[in-house]
Amino acid sequence: MVSFRAATAADVDALVPFVNGGYRGESSKRGWTTEADILGGQRTDPGKMLEMIEGSAARVELAHDERGALVGCVYLKKEPDASCYLGMLTVDPARQAGGIGKLLMTRSEELARAWGCGRMRMTVISMRPELIAYYERRGYAKTGATEPFPEDDPRFGLPKVRGLTFAELAKPL
Repeated sequence: MVSFRAATAADVDALVPFVNGGYRGESSKRGWTTEADILGGQRTDPGKMLEMIEGSAARVELAHDERGALVGCVYLKKEPDASCYLGMLTVDPARQAGGIGKLLMTRSEELARAWGCGRMRMTVISMRPELIAYYERRGYAKTGATEPFPEDDPRFGLPKVRGLTFAELAKPL
């Protein structure tokens, strides 16, 4: 059983290491969604996390298990064109492949529809074909749009591979 709630400023100290450990470093290698081979450093920091939590038309949604342990989170932001941006989908690496990601995706789409959004979009590092395939199995498709990874900004990580790009994926809601 998974329960959901919106993050608050009081959650920042727990969320930052949870997200960083889900994407980067040795702890992330317990799951299949690790970026540790292509990026080092942090995925987020307290300032960025607080900005996402307190942003207007935005939300960081938390998923907790039946014991109250944090098992996942996702960032959502309503965009002016009635799209919703989905980012930072994180599941505890030890709990990946157990359906929590699917539950977070379903919850995200429900929240986006409640905001009046007709489309969900996201960006995924292009070198992550297994992750792109995961989203494609859930109805997302590449739009053809790409953007460069901010390679010279350590707030987003330290690339181990140069020339990283993001691919945009979207799904009608």
